[in-house]
Amino acid sequence: MDLKKYIRDIENFPKTGIMFKDISPLLANGKALNYTITEMAKLAQDVDVIVGPDARGFLFGTPTAAFLKKPFIMVRKPGKLPGDVISKSYDLEYGNNVLQIQKGFIKKGQTVAIIDDVLATGGTTKAIIKLLEEQGAIVKKVILLLELVDLNGRQLITKDNDIEIVSLVKF
Repeated sequence: MDLKKYIRDIENFPKTGIMFKDISPLLANGKALNYTITEMAKLAQDVDVIVGPDARGFLFGTPTAAFLKKPFIMVRKPGKLPGDVISKSYDLEYGNNVLQIQKGFIKKGQTVAIIDDVLATGGTTKAIIKLLEEQGAIVKKVILLLELVDLNGRQLITKDNDIEIVSLVKF
């Protein structure tokens, strides 16, 4: 299935100069959404845990984890997770942010797939990798709906490791 047909461009969102890839048409099409989750599940079969960032990583990571009967661990912005957390700052295509993950849900040595909607500059994914590694996880792969190739996020992520990155669509 050609998933590009279900992703549209929105100019100057969320800031002037940004060409936003809107996945709403994909989410609104049951066949395209099912295909996306099925393909992500095929790619994530060989890991112990699925991790996804708030919010669109939840859209793809949670159903993939449920399909595979694997745990799903949330990565969120500060103040959204109770209990003990660890934090990482990171840069976005259009600003900067902080991510947190709860301690105790990842066991040392567990293999992980990070699932998200978009790979842009790689800052979000790199921060998630650091959070997971601090808890002893082994990040095996990053699975994405789409990748903005010209922003070189893949290079940022793979320059220090051999994590497999798989994008269902590349722009």
